[in-house]
Amino acid sequence: MVEETIQRTPLQAIGPFSTGRPQDSLLFNMDLPHRRSFFPLGFSVEIITNEPEVLVAAEESFGHVRSLRRATSLKIRIGVSYKAGTGLPPEPTRREYNHLYSLVADVDNQALLDLKTCTSFAWLTKNAVENRSYLRYNFLEKIVYLLLGSSFVTDIHAACVSKNGKGILLLGDSGAGKSTLAYACARAGWTYTSDDTSYLINDSDVPRVIGHSHRARFRPSARSLFHELKGRALTQRLEGKPSMEIPISELPVLKTAAEANVDSVVVLNRQLAGETRIVLLPNGSATQRMRRDLYSAGEIRTKHERLLEALWDVPTFELKYCDLQDGVCALEALTLKA
Repeated sequence: MVEETIQRTPLQAIGPFSTGRPQDSLLFNMDLPHRRSFFPLGFSVEIITNEPEVLVAAEESFGHVRSLRRATSLKIRIGVSYKAGTGLPPEPTRREYNHLYSLVADVDNQALLDLKTCTSFAWLTKNAVENRSYLRYNFLEKIVYLLLGSSFVTDIHAACVSKNGKGILLLGDSGAGKSTLAYACARAGWTYTSDDTSYLINDSDVPRVIGHSHRARFRPSARSLFHELKGRALTQRLEGKPSMEIPISELPVLKTAAEANVDSVVVLNRQLAGETRIVLLPNGSATQRMRRDLYSAGEIRTKHERLLEALWDVPTFELKYCDLQDGVCALEALTLKA
């Protein structure tokens, strides 16, 4: 980690300005004396701010990665105002037009991003920053992964596990069991890379993904499938469905890898009853499905759709299953094929 603190005059109510000039209200020249480099997904990102609490939150989000995959010029600027607030802001509304992206919670808590130039800035209140979960999930992590996703990686709504030197991406609709099947594989000795979001490395010579191998997320219903999840509290989040986020170090998982090659793709079709079956799908099935589920829009989506062609010829299967153990066995059979 690299940290640099510049000694400046402390900020007043909302900034360092006292001249009363009209342009001062824009806060365009606010001092941001605290900075530190982090390595989310192994890419260097510098967080620049006037509030040390922002760096503490960034450590919680990105401090698990200590190695550098590639140097970047990404700089995330977050200015914090100290005006009196009235509680936690709402979940931000997201909007995108081509390569322009906004996150707006209210007039004092918002962020603007240019996904083409990877330029961004955010203005937040002290109330928003003091709630680290709010700051991390609604602004800090979104800004970082949006910028990485527009330039270095392509988000895929898929889990990833490996065995016998073969990496498998697990696709499926919400509730198909991507996270639980990936975790069941990991408990059985597989190498764990990600639960439900993987990042295709844009310039890789072979299809290869990065994942959040340091943690796992589960729906509350997973407590009935894995005894070690009983008693686990839900993670405090504003958006999305209720979930538990647990460090992988606290779970019975012996092997993890931040990156993995993609040797096959499996589309999950979890059923209430019936035999476990796995069938080969036509070439391009994975690419077409991933294009449909892309998070991005506009010019960035067009770029991602093209990059997903790298998976066109990767063998793709549909797995119909109802029992987790049967599903694990069916996936293992794939890894034994030449």
